[in-house]
Amino acid sequence: MISCQNVGLRYGDKKLFQEVNIQFNPGNCYGLIGANGAGKSTFLKILSGEIESQDGHVSMAKGSRMAVLKQDHFAYEEYEVLETVIMGHKRLYDIMKEKDAIYMKPDFNDEDGMRAAELEGEFAEMNGYDADNEAAQMLNGLGIGAEYHYMKMSELEGGEKVKVLLAQALFGSPDILLLDEPTNHLDIKAIHWLEEFLMNFENTVIVVSHDRHFLNKVCTHIADIDYGKIELFVGNYDFWYESSQLARRMAKDQNRKKEEQIKELQDFIARFSANASKSKQATSRKKTLDKIELNDIKPSSRKTPYVAFKPDRDIGNDLLTVENLSKTIDGKKVLDNISFTLSPNEKVAFVGSHETAKTTLFQILAGEMEPDEGTYKWGVTTSQSYFPKDNSEFFEGVDLTLVDWLRQYSPEDQTESFIRSFLGRMLFSGEEALKKAKVLSGGEKVRCMLSKLMLSGSNVLILDEPTNHLDLEAIQAVNHALTDFKGSVLFSSHDHQFIQTVADRIIEFSSEGMIDKKMSYDEYLAEMKLIGQV
Repeated sequence: MISCQNVGLRYGDKKLFQEVNIQFNPGNCYGLIGANGAGKSTFLKILSGEIESQDGHVSMAKGSRMAVLKQDHFAYEEYEVLETVIMGHKRLYDIMKEKDAIYMKPDFNDEDGMRAAELEGEFAEMNGYDADNEAAQMLNGLGIGAEYHYMKMSELEGGEKVKVLLAQALFGSPDILLLDEPTNHLDIKAIHWLEEFLMNFENTVIVVSHDRHFLNKVCTHIADIDYGKIELFVGNYDFWYESSQLARRMAKDQNRKKEEQIKELQDFIARFSANASKSKQATSRKKTLDKIELNDIKPSSRKTPYVAFKPDRDIGNDLLTVENLSKTIDGKKVLDNISFTLSPNEKVAFVGSHETAKTTLFQILAGEMEPDEGTYKWGVTTSQSYFPKDNSEFFEGVDLTLVDWLRQYSPEDQTESFIRSFLGRMLFSGEEALKKAKVLSGGEKVRCMLSKLMLSGSNVLILDEPTNHLDLEAIQAVNHALTDFKGSVLFSSHDHQFIQTVADRIIEFSSEGMIDKKMSYDEYLAEMKLIGQV
């Protein structure tokens, strides 16, 4: 258990948190959510002790051990992979090293023997003799095979290091587990393994994630940062989101009979209770959901941007034909003889671990890069707009206000009031519209790029990781917009729910070549036996 009493933190005149009183209990997984800049990562740092709050205090149950997912991927370069994982349990690791040092002494004496016996007893109590096996099982589950276990961390790729540090945090069954974006850089198999691990984890988990599918699978509660406070809600992310929308509707309609509102709430809770996860937490979660009353749910104060893509014309009979496309970058062949044909109004997710291949293909199809070999042809009635993964060239060194920045991409006859109203719908209202484009945050830049796309009127959207840097509300808005879009979409994403709800065709760039399936993402994962049962 870990709890906060009257915790407060300010940066200058800005109050990030004030009078936060909250308790996180064993057996529960808490999804910490909030708008960008609300302080999710900062709050985790307060809980871990990395940052000290200015008011109040954080307390843990006596003897509790906390584990935190490390963000420094180069902190363990000289250590072997297996050893790095075991270092996650500091006391256990310290005992191992002290034991080894004693047994290595050339002048081993009776006092050394007594100390070694003490250490061996404590080591056994911590299940230390199974430490290597436990660490190896975690690494294998995350896709780091036995051939890597005795390699130095410096020999691993970036994504592999992320998995090792995740195993380090999970190792030894910590009493309190703090995870900040744990699914970043994980493949689908590793994410599924982590979901199963957390669903059956019996201690306290607090996790920050923008992956809605992940939050829905593992969370028993949502901790929402709003107005500088943190409020707990029972259920997963979808339950929080839908209940917040229900509360908003109820607040708008004060004249509706309370009996009708109660009936709507009961139906709503029954629907979500029936979908409780198949984990050990499911029964208690359902019981708690059933106890919720009308006054327990409140609307969120957070605003959702308005995102809608409306094509100026329909796509005709032809969309796109790609034949024998190849491209080599820095001596490495990233596209090798790629061919496919897309039909009008298809929405295609390009997936797989070959990030460079996806980005290169999109750049070629957007006309920003020439292929070495092969051809591609867009239908004559198509118009394309491209959302790049790296948008820095659109903002760096650009000394324009947001109004002037967006005016560059607007039809000439649009007035400033139109541009301002458009920016307002994307949450740049009032003075925010006069901010300089070059000082925007990552999420603000993405909202600007989405505005540029919306003004284009294109009937084909090419989107390379469009949800990066967005908060959950904005991700939801983009998700709905693409689902409703009356055109074609070619996109890449690591967001399971985003792919599942938008795409009707999956193309994977794998080590075996290109795999092309016209089906939903969940159907694709099941057919390819990537995660067993989705």
